[in-house]
Amino acid sequence: MIAPQFVKPYVKGGKNDANDAEAICEAGSRPTMRYVPVKSEEQQAALSVHRIRSRAIRARTALANEVRGLLGEFGLIAARKGVPATRALLAEVLEEDSSLPVAMRGLMSELQDELQEKDKRIAHLDRLIQQQARQDERVQRLMQIEGLGPISATAMVAAVGDASQFKSGRQLAAWLGLVPNQHSSGGKERLGSISKRGDTYLRTLLIHGARSALNASAKKTDPRSIWINEVKSRRNTNIATVALANKNARIIWALLSKGESYHNAAC
Repeated sequence: MIAPQFVKPYVKGGKNDANDAEAICEAGSRPTMRYVPVKSEEQQAALSVHRIRSRAIRARTALANEVRGLLGEFGLIAARKGVPATRALLAEVLEEDSSLPVAMRGLMSELQDELQEKDKRIAHLDRLIQQQARQDERVQRLMQIEGLGPISATAMVAAVGDASQFKSGRQLAAWLGLVPNQHSSGGKERLGSISKRGDTYLRTLLIHGARSALNASAKKTDPRSIWINEVKSRRNTNIATVALANKNARIIWALLSKGESYHNAAC
């Protein structure tokens, strides 16, 4: 399989079946063409859990926003944002005497039950991911990296497999969209912001994990923490976070492709 963006430059004229077939054959004959590896059934099953969990989280967030909006019409506003604050606001509204009409209190009770059901569904999916993490030795090795937990480690193993399709860690980082955009010409190299190509879900997990590791590195003195703190002081927090996510992606490639265990060596 070939990614569509690699075939498009070879399409001649308008889009039709004949031109598309010719472009695919032309692209497939290129010696440097990169192909999409076929995932195993186990990988697809593992990724399905993550997709369902992401959808459930989006649905819970939408429900929480709806609750906050409806209560805001009655002047009931939570002090903080987020699902936990919405749960607390609902409990406060339903347990105490409030100015809400009886019909509205009934609706809020139903929405509270719905929110609790979504919490249970997400907790069940989290348990499935924890089970996957315990059963896969590759996930256990990835979880030794600061900034990777069961969710990000299982997602990376399910999406990447043994990482043999990538020649280097930089290729994996580029596939995840964690390398700078380039617009170079005439021998002058111009680098922009990160490309954000590839799987948004995987990139988001790595960046969130890197942000957590960055916050924890402030009081550490190991070589990795010293390096990331220097990047943070020299640039800014967001750039340091992406730099750490990029480094984690390269470490992931090394662990998966070479079967090694993680060692926190000097950067």
